[in-house]
Amino acid sequence: MARRPTALLFAVAALVGTTLSADEPVLETEDQKTLYMLGLMMAQRVGLAFSADEVAIVTAGLSDGLMGREPRVPTAEYAAKIQPLLSARLNQAALAQREAGATFREQAAQEPGAVKLPSGVVYSELEAGSGDMPAADDTVTLHYHGTFYDGKIFDSSKLAGQPATFKLDGVIPCFGEALQQMRIGGKSRVICPPETAYGDAGAPPKILPGATLIFEVELLSIAPLESGAAEPAPASGGAS
Repeated sequence: MARRPTALLFAVAALVGTTLSADEPVLETEDQKTLYMLGLMMAQRVGLAFSADEVAIVTAGLSDGLMGREPRVPTAEYAAKIQPLLSARLNQAALAQREAGATFREQAAQEPGAVKLPSGVVYSELEAGSGDMPAADDTVTLHYHGTFYDGKIFDSSKLAGQPATFKLDGVIPCFGEALQQMRIGGKSRVICPPETAYGDAGAPPKILPGATLIFEVELLSIAPLESGAAEPAPASGGAS
């Protein structure tokens, strides 16, 4: 989060004359919609799910801060406990994702044509290519479609309608490793263990902690990087 969220929220609340309510908010004006987005972004930065009761408690703290009320707990003491609490929740979420992902990967590795690479990446060639194979420091142009094991999409150049171009040494390890198995014109399915992707930290809000990632990839071309940065890598926001 920002270093001084309370000061920021006071300023916003003063600007639009808004108070929190237990009822569902009305999102009609541009200010109301922007305030809602502010709250949504704060939640996404935390990157964890909470129960309805916990959301009510968090809302109470936010409300007290916005309204300038006296804190209900010693601030210094409990501010120091926030990071340990979030870290514990992150570990729990990562463990659940790891266990489900491991089961999925083991089943996928048994499918005809699947190859389990030394890193644990499960690679399946869907359609053979006939062109060159990229090296570790090459720049490639491709289409990709990224999902979790439950089928939920987290990133897709295909849906965006625009191929992506980036250097292989600037993406998550499993993606770079798998692409070096391909030839231009080929298509493959790549299943990435968390330790070859975003690990137990994930990449909130898109990538869950400990997540196994599945990519369907089509390699279109290989070219040297021309005097400029490549486009964002899969699951934009830190694929290195």
